[in-house]
Amino acid sequence: MVCSIKHFFDTKTYTLTYVVYDEESKDAVVIDSVLDFDLSSGNYSTTSADQLLRFINENDLTIHYVLETHAHADHLSASEFLMDHFPSAKLGISTHITQVQKTFKDILGLVSLSTNGSQFTVLFNDDELVSAGTLSFKVLSTPGHTPACASFLFSDEEKSFVFTGDALFMPDYGTGRCDFPGGSAEDLYVSISNVLYELGDDTIVFVGHDYLPGGRELAFQTTIGESKQKNIRLSDGISEEEFIQFRRERDAKLNTPKLLYPSIQVNIDGGKLPKAESNGTSYIKIPLTKS
Repeated sequence: MVCSIKHFFDTKTYTLTYVVYDEESKDAVVIDSVLDFDLSSGNYSTTSADQLLRFINENDLTIHYVLETHAHADHLSASEFLMDHFPSAKLGISTHITQVQKTFKDILGLVSLSTNGSQFTVLFNDDELVSAGTLSFKVLSTPGHTPACASFLFSDEEKSFVFTGDALFMPDYGTGRCDFPGGSAEDLYVSISNVLYELGDDTIVFVGHDYLPGGRELAFQTTIGESKQKNIRLSDGISEEEFIQFRRERDAKLNTPKLLYPSIQVNIDGGKLPKAESNGTSYIKIPLTKS
């Protein structure tokens, strides 16, 4: 069995969505889908997800899992849309999502939100081995960006490859930020150094975002070996103390993602949009703070 990977890039949020599939059996999984959302108008659409759906249908793929590397803070997930189209698929995320749910339930006053992870079909345990037809993958706990971040490690007869979400980016961009509630630069250092960098140097890395630093062309694929040598934030020779200091100083200067509150509310609820109120309209909650 040889795995194929199809990527989709959302230019508005710089997000990479992936379909991993076996061309012979047609078994497949989707990783980190995007629901288009315009904050200024409140309009949402399935334009990005429709491209994904078209590829899946044209290739006659069977979707076994819709996977989330974490509860994204910069884009809404199209998982609910995909689950409507593929009702036999399972929606999977790390078991630590319950910690994120509890945190943001309090922050956003989401009174009716269940915090036991029941919005997802499957809560993956750390180091769990998962079968998806002829495909299989290992769930690597890689917290730091959020407490519930996971990377998905696949292998076939030719190679191993890992989807790192917001933990590890392309070498010229570095790593994910760690300043969201529950985030930890200490945890991210361990996740990269002791988990991801312990994989074989030939392991292919597929990143969750590419911000096109310096205006370069899109790049989303590297290796563990290249990351260890060249990652500008955490390569060989950069100490834990240096990494933590950089992340804390850098993260303190970063703006809050403009889609943070809409994204979190939807994504911790399994991709479900808020229920319509008595007037038939759904609303996103945004906390007000005096500056």
